[in-house]
Amino acid sequence: SVWPHDSALVATGLMRYGFIEEARRVATGIFDAAEHFDGRLPELFCGFDRGEFSGPVPYPTACSPQAWAAAAPVQLVRALLRFDPVFTRGVVHLAPILPEDVGDFQAENVLLDTSRITIRAHGTHGTIDGLPPGLKLVGDPRPPLAYPPTGVWQGA
Repeated sequence: SVWPHDSALVATGLMRYGFIEEARRVATGIFDAAEHFDGRLPELFCGFDRGEFSGPVPYPTACSPQAWAAAAPVQLVRALLRFDPVFTRGVVHLAPILPEDVGDFQAENVLLDTSRITIRAHGTHGTIDGLPPGLKLVGDPRPPLAYPPTGVWQGA
């Protein structure tokens, strides 16, 4: 079984630990599946080898659309944008790694603190318009967490 919301969490975790290509592969797979399901991800689908089936196989009793599955692409885009506000440090990281076939990405009216921002990205370049006062845009990704965990918080 492939659960889109679980896959989004996995991709986010992979990205946070610095496994960029692996995270992009998971995200791309879910986006490909969404295309197959006409943009309406079911709560789960059958995950058979692509060499054996032309597309994802619907799971007979899966709800579609499903709220948590519908949220998965939003989280996947956030992970691929490497959009990471860190208010305690006064920074917003934006270091996109969008696949080239995505083309231009734009999200308007995104709530960040008390401001509405616009995020634009293409490939590995991104900008944010309307950052709240006191926040600085950083074009590098948030540093990965230490792995294996040491038992001491390593987060930035």
